[in-house]
Amino acid sequence: MTHSIDWGLKDKVAIVTGGSEGIGLASALRLVQAGAKVVICGRSQAKLDAALGALGPLAESVKAVTADVSQPASIEALINQTIAWAGGVDILVNNAGTANRGAFESLSDAFWQADFDLKLFAAVRLSRLVVPLMRARGGGRIINVTNIGAKSPREGTMPTTVTRAAGLAMTKALSRELAPDQILVNAVCIGLIKAGQHAARAQRESKDLEALYAAMAKDIPIGRVGEAVEAANVIVFLASSLASYVTGTSINIDGGSAAVL
Repeated sequence: MTHSIDWGLKDKVAIVTGGSEGIGLASALRLVQAGAKVVICGRSQAKLDAALGALGPLAESVKAVTADVSQPASIEALINQTIAWAGGVDILVNNAGTANRGAFESLSDAFWQADFDLKLFAAVRLSRLVVPLMRARGGGRIINVTNIGAKSPREGTMPTTVTRAAGLAMTKALSRELAPDQILVNAVCIGLIKAGQHAARAQRESKDLEALYAAMAKDIPIGRVGEAVEAANVIVFLASSLASYVTGTSINIDGGSAAVL
């Protein structure tokens, strides 16, 4: 006899930033499949439209909002549209971000600030706005998407590893502060996951995409680059009632690549 899993997500309302592609879109799909209503946001209307098309009939449970989460006014508009559409928020997945990096001496203050605004301050501002909404509903989930470099940074990886490390510190501190309200706060640390940027790189360098992934996988113990859905599965677990006693932790999704737990 087979049994379907009850994720405890029926009619829950989730916001997924950076939800038009990659891990964000895969997470939105999994959340909807588990019964949730999901707001996805991104800066490109064209990508959001394509995302809704890719979701097919499931798009009925998804609202797409054009938003730049590095801008406070855009964040407030996103929250207001979510409330108008669904009445509240139960889950926040802070997924927006890009891999900004370079040699330390080459990075300007403006470059640093843009990265902090997109990754750290977006999570701060969004969390600050949703916490009262979650508290009013008896609890909630905040999942911060970071990367494995936040735990073991390498040369040439700033400012991303610094802003991601700050995201981990925020996760731990906020988890302790919000635990009495039954708002659980966790993080995932992403390793190499297949993404559109890799396809673009393969095209630029006139390389076969699968050959590129094979080369990228040489230092991954599990022997391959991950799929976006594999990250989404962990994110949805943390958002679900199955993770009801998990808070203040981070999970590596990296095929064993990280040098630290």
